Amino acid sequence: MSGLDALLLESFSRNGRVNAAMLAALTPSDLALEDGPEGNSIGELLAHMAGFRRGWLENISPPHAEGLSKVNDAADAQTLGAAFSAGDAAALKAVQDALAEGRAFADPWKEGVYASDPAHFLQHTIVHDSHHRGQIAALLRQSGWTKERLESLEEATWPIWRE
Repeated sequence: MSGLDALLLESFSRNGRVNAAMLAALTPSDLALEDGPEGNSIGELLAHMAGFRRGWLENISPPHAEGLSKVNDAADAQTLGAAFSAGDAAALKAVQDALAEGRAFADPWKEGVYASDPAHFLQHTIVHDSHHRGQIAALLRQSGWTKERLESLEEATWPIWRE
């Protein structure tokens, strides 16, 4: 494994730890916060993030999606955390298996998805999660989280990237 490969795996692991830290900072009432009648609640955004892994795996590597359950938009933090953990493990296994077998992922939409390297799925997951964590942070700020509470969330997540 090259240094860059190891770095991607470490980044993927850290992304999972950041998701877990964010979940740990949220209360059940925080999960219900939403950005308007046509928007999403924090719980819905988190369910979407966790479900991203299952949804993509169902299309690019169906055997690796087996056993991953659909995450309900009203799931609690514990259920969401379990879905993130299982989804991350399945995504990592799918990439490792594809690389070990020297094959690309299936491309049911004929879009050239991850054609150059299956590990791009891990990269895509990190970028996708980061995008939605930013939405969640903005929603928490707009919903009245205090400066201290926001700083506490930052103190729980940013050090993970600075190790």
